[in-house]
Amino acid sequence: MGRKPSRPEPSAPETARPAPPHLETARPGATGSEPARPEPARPESPQLQPHPQPARQGILALSPRYQAAAALAVAAVAVGVGVHLLMVFLSVAPPNAVSKQHGKAVEAWVFPEFEQNWKLFAPNPLQQNIAVQVRAEVRTKDGSLITTGWTDLSAQDGAAIHGNLAPSHAQQNELRRAWDFLTATHTDDNRPVGMRGSLSEDYLRRIVVLRLYRTDPTSRDGVIQRVQVRSRTTNVQPPSWSDERVPDKPYYRELPWWTVRADEAAGGVR
Repeated sequence: MGRKPSRPEPSAPETARPAPPHLETARPGATGSEPARPEPARPESPQLQPHPQPARQGILALSPRYQAAAALAVAAVAVGVGVHLLMVFLSVAPPNAVSKQHGKAVEAWVFPEFEQNWKLFAPNPLQQNIAVQVRAEVRTKDGSLITTGWTDLSAQDGAAIHGNLAPSHAQQNELRRAWDFLTATHTDDNRPVGMRGSLSEDYLRRIVVLRLYRTDPTSRDGVIQRVQVRSRTTNVQPPSWSDERVPDKPYYRELPWWTVRADEAAGGVR
């Protein structure tokens, strides 16, 4: 008896392997679980752009006409500063050929606004406060004679300078220089030395009479007959960490009474 031929068993269908990602392509109208991936956009080639010019600053930002004006202004300031420094140097330098030949021009430039006081840089700088005070004998309208109290003129100048951004030369130096002029031309017992001594007395007397007529009510209402000037000197106390000891009591130097001339007493210096 023969056998029935066996039918071949159907083989299992092969499972389709997914294509590698880099080989997958989007087909139009294809359906599937994964959407079609668009092709990446190719970068466009950058266009060459010109570099921006840096912005001009300072004088270079001005027009040529204003640049020339600014250059001239800077040059003028530089020349002025150079001339000023040269004049100040010649005024304080030892006598030389230039200062002797142009001495008047140097003094006219430096004095009085740019005068240099070298006491600050001396080996022993000034360590005292000196106040100039004055009192007067005034003839009142009823004919009586009154002696005023002491008026501190230095304190008035100090009050005018304090907080003032641009104090006048008169407030800073007029009274101080007049007192220095007098002490330099007088002996210790207040006797004038030569013609400069008498000139210093006239100069200081006219200053104090002018100040009294301006600030003292008694003097303003009457006529000043005589004035007396004195200085009040106090030592600047050393710092707390110093072992130096100086007297703290004020020292007074009184000048004799000066008679006010008729033209001054009548208000000639007001």
